[in-house]
Amino acid sequence: MEMYKAERVLNMARFIIEGGRRLEGEIPIQGAKNSVLPVLAATLLGCGESVIHNCPELTDVEISLRILEYLGCRVRREGKTVVVDSTNLTRSDVPERLMRQMRSSIVFLGAIISRMHEAVMSAPGGCELGSRPIDLHLMALRRLGTEIREQRGLLDCRACQLRGCETALSFPSVGATENILLCAATAKGTTTIVNAAREPEIMDLADCLNKMGGRIHGAGESTIVIEGVEKLHGFEHTIIPDRIVTATFLSAAAITGGELLLRGMVPAHVTPVMAAFEEMGCQLRVAGDCCLVRGAQRLLPVKTVRTMPYPGFPTDAQAPVMAAATVARGTSVFIESIFDSRFKHVGELTRLGAHIKTEGRIAVVEGVKRLSGAPVESTDLRGGAAVVIAGLAAEGVTEVSGLRHIDRGYEGLETLLSSVGADIRRVE
Repeated sequence: MEMYKAERVLNMARFIIEGGRRLEGEIPIQGAKNSVLPVLAATLLGCGESVIHNCPELTDVEISLRILEYLGCRVRREGKTVVVDSTNLTRSDVPERLMRQMRSSIVFLGAIISRMHEAVMSAPGGCELGSRPIDLHLMALRRLGTEIREQRGLLDCRACQLRGCETALSFPSVGATENILLCAATAKGTTTIVNAAREPEIMDLADCLNKMGGRIHGAGESTIVIEGVEKLHGFEHTIIPDRIVTATFLSAAAITGGELLLRGMVPAHVTPVMAAFEEMGCQLRVAGDCCLVRGAQRLLPVKTVRTMPYPGFPTDAQAPVMAAATVARGTSVFIESIFDSRFKHVGELTRLGAHIKTEGRIAVVEGVKRLSGAPVESTDLRGGAAVVIAGLAAEGVTEVSGLRHIDRGYEGLETLLSSVGADIRRVE
């Protein structure tokens, strides 16, 4: 299979943005990164061929496909469709070099254990957003009958027989919920997850597993019941639209005073984000899977944004929305309740002229009349999106480095922004 620009993982590419242009036009919303990764892991559970549509071309997806090939799957991409044949798995380990490149690689743990009854992998990598322990994952897998030894950064897992259980999560962790779903789908008996994550990506994974012959009930609610089945088979599935990408383009329209039609999104998945932009004076009109957003001549502040598990305000949307708030007329407050190091983009936004003060998990944004272009860095995936958004409105030239983070979650970001009037180009 021809891999999707694998060199982007290590490249030193930059965006050059000439700010001050109003965005206007139509943007299609890509498939959800946070949905496609666990769905790709699910292909390991069913012998045979699985077909996944609306699969975005991202470096995180590329790494996932490499993991599948390493494990013995046959993989091919045909445009936005990925075909995976997991009939002949030959390995149950994942190399450290692949694990370190993507935090979400931990979702392969439950799937490999379910299929191979053993797994060896190191702790995952990805964006550094503070403490994101995998204790909940390991606790749940142990309750399902997995013996896990942790030594020198490696997880050595063995499961003679997986058995259903009741697991109460102390926090509604998306990753832990996904790993339980993947591991318990073929466990003997019934598994109940109490305080499960309710994100749309959880519902998408459960829908996929049910298409494979699984018996999962209650996805999207706080209690999920999984009735284990003997075996699963291949499937065909279309990935849901990316709600964080939707939030990003809402921010881009707002900060430039533009007018964008976002096509192929799910309005219900971004309700709290849309409410924030309406508070900021934007006009939003929803019809089916489309949303027309018109930015205000001068944005109003959003009083308080507090990130919460779904259906609350998503932590991944905090940075892009904060970027828009930097030019609002007044003070906006952001409270980060999920991660303890999710304000790394603040320093980069201040380089562009934003007035932001932080204390612990609270950021206070005093809106300014204008931002000024400067060299900035993409500190993480969503922080990278934030500085790009700010650069769209800044006077002069903004140079954004560290695009390896942005390429993890945004498909052709510069191409889409250029198509609606932005002056942005990639320099390799």
